[in-house]
Amino acid sequence: MANAGKLTVLMAFDENDDGDLIPAFEPKQIDTEERAIREARALSSRHAGVIAWSRDADPALGEYGPPVELFKHGKIPDLE
Repeated sequence: MANAGKLTVLMAFDENDDGDLIPAFEPKQIDTEERAIREARALSSRHAGVIAWSRDADPALGEYGPPVELFKHGKIPDLE
């Protein structure tokens, strides 16, 4: 992994006919925080909401740090 020790994720959401937020695609793991921010900005005009976040991660031990928001635009559901 290019960014060992860190998990960086990009997610986008659209609204269905009832106005509920639904994932536009499966969460995407991104190599770097800079790329995640760049891709999130590019997607922000095409989706109801976009978020990119990262956290320190050691999947072998199942340990994950708190998420750090890198970019957020529009409507995002509660992700907890």
